[in-house]
Amino acid sequence: MRVYGGGFLLNEFNQKRAPQVDGLRMRSTLIKHASLQAALQPWVQMECFQLSRGKSLGRLDSIDLDSKKVVRETQNAGVQKLGATPANLCTVSYSSFDPALRFADHDAGTADTIFFMPEKTDFDVYVPAGAQTTYVSLDQDEFLRQARILNPSVWDTLQGGVTVLRSGQKALLKDTVETCFMVAGGTAGSCPAFDMSGLRRLLHQAILHIATTTQAAAIEVPHAARVRARRICRQAHAFAEERWSLHDPPTIVELCTAAGVSERTLQYAFRTHFGLSPMTYLRLLRLNRVRDILVDASPGTTSVTAIAMDHGFLHLGRFARDYKRLFGQSPSATLGR
Repeated sequence: MRVYGGGFLLNEFNQKRAPQVDGLRMRSTLIKHASLQAALQPWVQMECFQLSRGKSLGRLDSIDLDSKKVVRETQNAGVQKLGATPANLCTVSYSSFDPALRFADHDAGTADTIFFMPEKTDFDVYVPAGAQTTYVSLDQDEFLRQARILNPSVWDTLQGGVTVLRSGQKALLKDTVETCFMVAGGTAGSCPAFDMSGLRRLLHQAILHIATTTQAAAIEVPHAARVRARRICRQAHAFAEERWSLHDPPTIVELCTAAGVSERTLQYAFRTHFGLSPMTYLRLLRLNRVRDILVDASPGTTSVTAIAMDHGFLHLGRFARDYKRLFGQSPSATLGR
């Protein structure tokens, strides 16, 4: 798992900083490529891959409230996010409703769905083009201590992994987050002039209200078929990564063998989780790998052809066509930036 952050990516931020409001730190950034989307969130171990067409992935807005981070991502192109939450960091998140969205073993749920993801949780998120996702990261020890006082029947027995909460309070959380962005961005108008501690309290109370109103019956158990589909996709992904490191792209037979399933089951798993065939998905991942290298490379010392062939693209005309279709520019244009 590659951990992004710092270096050349952080020098590429095409961002506008809002006026400082008593210590508030807001950033709004055009996401030029998937690696940058990961680098913008260094508090989480994450890797991103672009899976649909688009010259840019979208925009990421974030507010740093010290122990809390508020992040809103608007996707112009589909993206997969793979990673793990660190110790003592949990997130509460929601998204615009899109039936193609996948959050670990869950889909977008309903218009009221809120997701809770605890510390040390592996995640696999697919966000389609046109969708928007928002999350708040929290100090888990502090949050769970208070949530268990307010609603022990739910939070004392919470299991690991991503949990779906349906407390009917998504609108409250969304309105509170939008208020935070309006204040931090200096567009609050008649809204109260909160300082950073005031916004932190406002956000914390909204999230605790969700914890209070969540009912035990509202916690959804992931559907077995979706859980299995995600597991198969992760196994195939890991095997493909290992083979690519040896410059030996896997065949469909080898992917089925590694995942221990038939071709039909493998196809079903990828269609269920991503809406793509296995080979299309893996080809998109290889294109993302090539772009990562070209973005960071020097034109004088790097050959597009060599990098493409090193990643299993032997038909260079088709490679160049697919690359431009996905990223909105030619490989040589990426290298020559």
